[in-house]
Amino acid sequence: MRRVTRPTAADLRAAEGRSIRDVIAPGLDVLFCGINPGLYSAATGHHFARPGNRFWPALAAAGFTARKLDPSEWQELLASGIGITNLVNRATRGAADLHDEELRAGRTRLEAKVRRYRPRAVAMVGVGAYRTAFGRPEATLGRQPDDLAGALLWVVPNTSGLNAHYQSGDFARAFAELRREMVRR
Repeated sequence: MRRVTRPTAADLRAAEGRSIRDVIAPGLDVLFCGINPGLYSAATGHHFARPGNRFWPALAAAGFTARKLDPSEWQELLASGIGITNLVNRATRGAADLHDEELRAGRTRLEAKVRRYRPRAVAMVGVGAYRTAFGRPEATLGRQPDDLAGALLWVVPNTSGLNAHYQSGDFARAFAELRREMVRR
């Protein structure tokens, strides 16, 4: 297994505004959609790469993957029927640096990807961004009332290490609930 190399401070500064490639293929079980890449992810070229992000441990704890993957092991995700994209593909220091218009435009791009790649489900990673992008200010975690271009639409908590509202067990439960729904379908 190849580990993500820790970027330097200069690497992080240079990553501002960069994009990151989607991990996507036709017919996935779940397409996870982050808000936007952080500087660490953009510098390494891997989604959810910052140490302390709880995405990778939550996938393993929920049984989506057999073990906790390193962000560099994205091919393993595709083999497991899982993909990753972002609402906004512009690296920033944090999601607070995004404009509401960018999030709403991201929804349109996401819907086009879902139409093209036809995943069974889309899981938004972050309820706040989902509320803005989809115009649903009262949305909560879990299954959403509408599908997205024929895919089940789900919201899980933002896995950033900066999100102090949730602990590891909370992420594992939220991801496991989605996985149970996928098994039932």
